Amino acid sequence: MTADFDFTIIGGGVIGLACARALAKLGSVLLIEQHALFGSETSSRNSEVIHAGLYYPSGSLKESLCIRGRERLYQYCASEDIPYQRIGKLIVAPTLDHPKLTQLEAKAQALDIPISRLNATELRKLEPKVKAAEALFSPETGIIDSHTYMLRLSQDAERLGALLMKNTSFNHATATESMWQVSLMTAEGPYSISTGALINAAGLYSHNVARACGTSISELPALHYCRGHYFSVPGKTPFQHLIYPLPEDNLAGLGIHATLDLGGQVRFGPDTQYLETNISINDPQNYQVAPELKTKFAEAIRSYYPDIDLSKLQPGYAGIRPKLSQVGEPTADFTFIRSDSASGAKLLHMLGIESPGLTASLAIADEVAERLII
Repeated sequence: MTADFDFTIIGGGVIGLACARALAKLGSVLLIEQHALFGSETSSRNSEVIHAGLYYPSGSLKESLCIRGRERLYQYCASEDIPYQRIGKLIVAPTLDHPKLTQLEAKAQALDIPISRLNATELRKLEPKVKAAEALFSPETGIIDSHTYMLRLSQDAERLGALLMKNTSFNHATATESMWQVSLMTAEGPYSISTGALINAAGLYSHNVARACGTSISELPALHYCRGHYFSVPGKTPFQHLIYPLPEDNLAGLGIHATLDLGGQVRFGPDTQYLETNISINDPQNYQVAPELKTKFAEAIRSYYPDIDLSKLQPGYAGIRPKLSQVGEPTADFTFIRSDSASGAKLLHMLGIESPGLTASLAIADEVAERLII
């Protein structure tokens, strides 16, 4: 008995789309996305930064896939006419010889990531508006138009023969023989297909999908929703580079940093706010930016940009990240779990794919392909 598809991907964010493109080179692919637009959750509510790979635990998948994915992504952007800029990032420290700055510098050198240390005078020449005792400059950090990137991934996947279905919800999957029988809900009504392999790229919904595939939640690490808010300042940007404070303890976040979009506008964020896991991700209220957060943002921004005009600082947008670590815990790694059925039907869960998921997306897709062909 032959399955309708070799691979079925649940979730049409940047990771699902990258996987569809990679797997379409190996066999027939179906991707299902519950929303009307690809990447309308975490993939479109972030800083749109291409990370160099400085921050992540040594030997982690976050570290290796970020570094592998970064150059792949720059090459893909250049070849596919995706707007991007290798703009560079400054990581600023309030005091001289700060241990966190020293640790980041040593890590960059160990990983052969270009880095240079700047004193206050050198920093002022690059960014006159930034106040800090010293800084690290990472020239490999960049920014990307994530929406055009996802469009190109979907176009590539379809060109290779993948079928991408929006407005399609995953209900459940049942293993029979060496394949999965998958129940879907489309705009036209219920539908079912068979597939040789299931890939859970559902992000915020990854644990719901796992349960609907028969995977026991006790086999999976706990999922935690972490919301990040952004504020923006209209008008001409005061910076030419991305400006980052030192990262938070346990890498809970990278601090309220200043990023630029490709139109030259500056935005500040994200912060980190853990949420209850029983919230409705689709509720628009969960993506509101409360005006009272302005006080917290103003304090953080003034630590490196004292001249900010607070009258122009206004609420922007918010995003929610699927984290596998709680407040106070060391940051958890990307997690891939094979949970094949007793009959040998392949099932791969991708869990905790947060930052640097955008940067690592092409490398993550290759990792998925390698794990599925074993």
